[in-house]
Amino acid sequence: MDTVIGRGGMGEVWRASDEVLGRPVAVKLLLGGESDEQATARFRLEAQTAARLNHPHVVTVFDFGSWDGRFFLVMELVEGVSLAQDLAAGAGFSPQRVADIAAQAAAGLAAAHRQSVVHRDIKPGNLMQDSHGAVKIGDFGIARFVDDASAALTSAGQIVGTSLYLAPERALGKPAGPGSDVYALGCVLYQLLAGEPPFQAATAPAVLHLHVDAPPPPASLRCPQLPGAFE
Repeated sequence: MDTVIGRGGMGEVWRASDEVLGRPVAVKLLLGGESDEQATARFRLEAQTAARLNHPHVVTVFDFGSWDGRFFLVMELVEGVSLAQDLAAGAGFSPQRVADIAAQAAAGLAAAHRQSVVHRDIKPGNLMQDSHGAVKIGDFGIARFVDDASAALTSAGQIVGTSLYLAPERALGKPAGPGSDVYALGCVLYQLLAGEPPFQAATAPAVLHLHVDAPPPPASLRCPQLPGAFE
């Protein structure tokens, strides 16, 4: 492996070289490790599930395994930045660009849902843009492996990572389904247009309460040029 190209709540992402096929890849080294055989089997199943997805708007998984007591995934290397990085840099998104992002991300989700694969953690950090502007959804399989909806209720640090995009049924403790991914994508698109997510509050439980009980403010309040079809 060459250099670290990203760090997050799940672990580290390294740029590496596939010495057999002679291509650059990304290796995600997950935090934690093989605590027991059940965890190992669960991760293997999730990695195999993610590897089944072959779509231009989904980051491809090539291989998986464990190293030094930690799980890893070998994935397609996307040369670009995530929507989270663009937002952090203060980038603006025109309605036309957001519509383009919506179409590409929705196509990737539809391909996964046709195979009964639910992402469960759609957020700006998991939507990558390559050098040509194409959008690719990352962390399929991993998200479900490490997912714990109750964390949104117990950890303030999860407010940014989970609660802002959590569908109402998940806030109520129900299982995630395809609609949960679509709802989360809607929250992301709203943030790209309005500059902030549809719901914000001081605590994670308060955010979840808003997802369940409150209508979102119209995005046009913060994005006056928004076409009516977006509303």
